[in-house]
Amino acid sequence: MVSREQKRASLHEKLQILRTLAHSHAVNKMSIISDASTYIKDLKQKIAALNKELGCAKNMNICEEPSPVVRVQVLDKGFLINVFMDKSSPGLLSSILQAFDELGLTVIEARASCSNSFRLEAVGGEHEEADGGIDANAVELAVMQAIKSTPGK
Repeated sequence: MVSREQKRASLHEKLQILRTLAHSHAVNKMSIISDASTYIKDLKQKIAALNKELGCAKNMNICEEPSPVVRVQVLDKGFLINVFMDKSSPGLLSSILQAFDELGLTVIEARASCSNSFRLEAVGGEHEEADGGIDANAVELAVMQAIKSTPGK
């Protein structure tokens, strides 16, 4: 039968091994275990980051989220605006519509899908009271800015 002292010695030895592996400088049992737990969490985060990097490396070395596709075509009296993103986020559609309004564009017709990805096809015309012409680049920049400033994006 194993004596109480042998059990304590075995436990002490295992705690010292754990302390060494976790790079802990703690002295008491609870602190050693706490440091080891923190060390394990850190290792899990590093593994997740490395797996993400590895996945990105396999996908043509693109590690950033794909940027949104924004196309603006000039029509006779306005613009055809197409927006596509792989992910949708709450408030994205309203942010883009607000950008149209700030530019002086009236949405004449629009189709949007926000389920998994985000798609928007809109025909916009200039407000009657808008002075000066709005150029396609300004529309594209305003839409891109609206996407970037959307909360949760």
